[in-house]
Amino acid sequence: MKIFSLIAALFSVLLLTACAETQFGANLAKNVTRDNRSQGGYKVGNPYLIDGQEYYPQENFNYSETGIASWYGPGFHSKSTANGEQYDQNELTAAHRTLQMPSLVRVTNLENGRSVVVRVNDRGPYARGRIIDVSSKAAELLAMKGKGTAKVRVETLPAESRRIAEDARAGKDTRGYEIALNGNPRPAQPNMPVTLYPTPTAIAVQTTAPEDTMGATQVASVEAVPLEPSRLAPVQGHIANDGRFMPNPVVTQQPVVASSSNIFVQAGAFSDQANAQKLATRLTSYGNAKVYPTTVNGRSFYRVRLGPFAAVPQADAALNQVLLGGVNNALIVVD
Repeated sequence: MKIFSLIAALFSVLLLTACAETQFGANLAKNVTRDNRSQGGYKVGNPYLIDGQEYYPQENFNYSETGIASWYGPGFHSKSTANGEQYDQNELTAAHRTLQMPSLVRVTNLENGRSVVVRVNDRGPYARGRIIDVSSKAAELLAMKGKGTAKVRVETLPAESRRIAEDARAGKDTRGYEIALNGNPRPAQPNMPVTLYPTPTAIAVQTTAPEDTMGATQVASVEAVPLEPSRLAPVQGHIANDGRFMPNPVVTQQPVVASSSNIFVQAGAFSDQANAQKLATRLTSYGNAKVYPTTVNGRSFYRVRLGPFAAVPQADAALNQVLLGGVNNALIVVD
């Protein structure tokens, strides 16, 4: 009887162990799957409609536009982006309404000359009058976080965007491209503190061999002298959602030209000057409406604009008035 009891007990232990191992394996598989999904993938997407406005996503490796940028952060941190990544407000990413994901764009703040490369991995912004939503970290580096918006130029990096698209299609993790393109010489490394100091290395010293021995030169290894941390440049960064250390980028800054850009509300563009003038006359009750001729690819167009406006809030107010007046395609432009 004791033998049967012992066998039954042993069988129970083995069964519980097998269940525990099965459960552990299942949990591990779930974790791996979640991490794979968080790296995202390549996506362009289908046309879509938001608040009555249609958007047509497409591959565009030569995109360039000026307009108003905004930023987003805490309310979206750790949530999924449009291409399946896990949004990290401390990384250099951005949301764009139509560009392929991922793509790499340079955002230049026209108000202060600061410039940073970000990786587009999300859709937005859907506030009318904005052309790009940058992450909290990008907004900080562009010195626009406190203000909330800025006049910017957004330009695709053609070769780099093609390369990152190829990697994304191949299933590779494309996070980190933007760090390298922002000029930081140190690659991201896991399990490192947020502030790092370079480690002193041994110094090789050449000494002359005695005259009565064979050989011309000997190399002696001299013990390194520790350097004061305050004399070394620390590597600043943050820990990403997946535990990687992400160093802060080096941000470029160009000389600021005070009159480099103005803010307008553009109500439309026409090939017929008479039609443009009719709309401008209709919009005079909303402000200073004028017709601006321009040439695009050898063709003449006439743009109807209100402004210029001194700041984004005034342009937003004018845009809302024009939209309420029935001009559904009106937008804010920087020129």
